[in-house]
Amino acid sequence: MDLQIALLLGQDGLVNGAIYGLMALALVLVFSVTRVIFIPQGEFVAFGALSLAMMQTGRVPGTLWLLCGLAAAVLVVEGLRTARGVAVNWFATLGWCVALPGLVAAVVLLWKPQSLWAQSLAALLLITPLGPLLYRLVYRPLAGATTLMLLIVSVALHLVLVGAGLLFFGAEGSRTPAFSDAQFQIGDMTISGQFLVVLGVTALLVLVLFIFFERSMVGKALRAVAINRVGARLMGVPTDLSGDVSFALAALIGGVSGLLIGPITTVYYDTGFLIGLKGFVAAIVSGLASYPIALAGAVLVGQLESFSSFWASAYKEVLVFTLIIPVLWWRSRNSRHVEDEE
Repeated sequence: MDLQIALLLGQDGLVNGAIYGLMALALVLVFSVTRVIFIPQGEFVAFGALSLAMMQTGRVPGTLWLLCGLAAAVLVVEGLRTARGVAVNWFATLGWCVALPGLVAAVVLLWKPQSLWAQSLAALLLITPLGPLLYRLVYRPLAGATTLMLLIVSVALHLVLVGAGLLFFGAEGSRTPAFSDAQFQIGDMTISGQFLVVLGVTALLVLVLFIFFERSMVGKALRAVAINRVGARLMGVPTDLSGDVSFALAALIGGVSGLLIGPITTVYYDTGFLIGLKGFVAAIVSGLASYPIALAGAVLVGQLESFSSFWASAYKEVLVFTLIIPVLWWRSRNSRHVEDEE
């Protein structure tokens, strides 16, 4: 291996690490707020890229019908809760179940965006509400369940969404146009504009999330729920709405990730699972608790995958997932066990 090949592999590793970093951030966010290890996070990636690809061909994305179906189901569930005397925040419910799906339907069916940027915005509007709707329909009724039970439910939901992806998008993969076709020559290395777009959007999104959690009242409320859910509830923080917001952010991050990788690799209906799983490895490096360590772990995973593809391409997935073993061993030796009920 010479220097030029090492630089190319390092560039690929940075791109992969940026995407895995976004996945890790979303997983840490959801777990810290709701205790859910959100296995289907990668499905948002695939749905985002494939929805954009369908709009590029002039077709209506199947995820629009998924969104409308989930919204109708959540409305029925909330109506049943109201009939049983349970207090329901109908303002938020109508926002997630009526206002946003109606806006998305109007954008996709009536406006029919033509430019790449407008279609990307429509894809994000389409994917983002899926997060809180899935939370309300699947996870909120199990708020008191153990972490293991929530993990089992996440696996089942992943299988359902993969099947839905096959139904909506078919078995053939798709690619989307690059956001930048520029090429920059630095010495013997060529840097593509899409590479800079991926790094730039990732850095911007991380900065926005940092400001959101540090400066905004909603972000501080989410941090309070992550630190002490019972204490936050006693201080008046609506923990159910915090779950909505965390899942909405996770869906938005997944949609952005899908738009970023669509021009780089062919995306299939089940592509998101492997991407989400590598993001999960990065999140485990952080102990599902630290955002900076999760980003560092994602860069490590991306570089390990890139260089493994050169030295031992047949075993690159094995080497990446083997990374989780020493991390878990070290954490088991240095962490104090806390019972789930505590």
